[in-house]
Amino acid sequence: MFYLLDRFSDQPMYASITEMMYSLPTLAVFFLVGVLADRMDRQKIAYHCDTVSAVLTVVLFAAIYIGWLPLIFAVLFLRSGVQKFFFPAEQAILQGVLSKDDYSTAAGLNQMVTSLFMLLGNAIAIFVYWNAGIYGALLVDFITFVLSAILIKRCVIPEDVRLPNGQHTWKDLNISLVMKDFKSGLEYILNNKLLLSLISGFIVFGIVNGGFSVIPIFILKYKLAPETYEEYSIILGVAFGSGVLIGSIVSSMLTQKFRFHQLIVTGLVISGTFIIAASFAPVTWIFMLIVFLAALGLPLVNIAIGGWLPSIIDPKMMGRVQGWINPSMMLSQSITLGIIAVTFPAVVSVEILYWLVGGCLIIVGAFYTVILPKFLKEEEIKPAVVNG
Repeated sequence: MFYLLDRFSDQPMYASITEMMYSLPTLAVFFLVGVLADRMDRQKIAYHCDTVSAVLTVVLFAAIYIGWLPLIFAVLFLRSGVQKFFFPAEQAILQGVLSKDDYSTAAGLNQMVTSLFMLLGNAIAIFVYWNAGIYGALLVDFITFVLSAILIKRCVIPEDVRLPNGQHTWKDLNISLVMKDFKSGLEYILNNKLLLSLISGFIVFGIVNGGFSVIPIFILKYKLAPETYEEYSIILGVAFGSGVLIGSIVSSMLTQKFRFHQLIVTGLVISGTFIIAASFAPVTWIFMLIVFLAALGLPLVNIAIGGWLPSIIDPKMMGRVQGWINPSMMLSQSITLGIIAVTFPAVVSVEILYWLVGGCLIIVGAFYTVILPKFLKEEEIKPAVVNG
């Protein structure tokens, strides 16, 4: 994104299209990712996602050297499409190797690790980009894929976790089985009102992810710090990552004292309010402070959802459910980025984009406040009815 912003400074749409290449592939493979995660070896899926991505990174290196934008976007699209198979397999493996009591703890640890990457990742990326250029950044990308593949390959994972539905071959995965499994995932979600309510909010999260993937850089480049936006983006990463890290520590403790839906709603309202406030920041340091405060609420949402979903989803269905969750988010994310690419800055200002993102979070918070307690009570009553 920095490379394209530098090279095509007057055409911010290319930055939005770049982000679209990370979300749009979901719509091409969504009917396969969950089925493969439930029918094939989950460890092999994760491993091959990394190895194929490493190869495509080399191809991306060549595409950028040639300098043909359609080819660059096409390779980004392919690489992202391959990576979409990773998350459902990863989530299903984690669910299988942990007990229900460990889900929220694991989600908290995962969020803390993610926050460290937010804290340091942006700074490292820009440092590499400044000193080694786009090719140096891609080399680091290639190395991380290779290392990840090696680590996954060395993991010892029980067969019942890797293959919860038994051994299958590629010959078994005909169109009939794929569509049957894909349909069963949808039916499973529709028959679980609590799960359906949670996933309904994820569609709006896609809008938030799409907007927030570009608007922090846009407000720095086109409003607050046009000449030094790259340097300030490092500070932005530190501010955001610090907020998420502190929020992760606090959220991990709060999960022991409050219900999941209470944490989710609180986090959404906190983050949504401060994201809207960020649009009014007159100077850069105030913007950074508000971003830090907005980031404090996100771990409440992520840890609560990360700890809640595995406890209400059958392990044999995790891949197929994730196969519906990710496309729902990515569809709305892709549409959002497409609209931003076409309308910014000619039609909508960066401030309006902040109001949209923050408002979406608050709306989902209000929706969850009304709907989740109702269905949560119904879920808690079910065992009593069965036993009584």
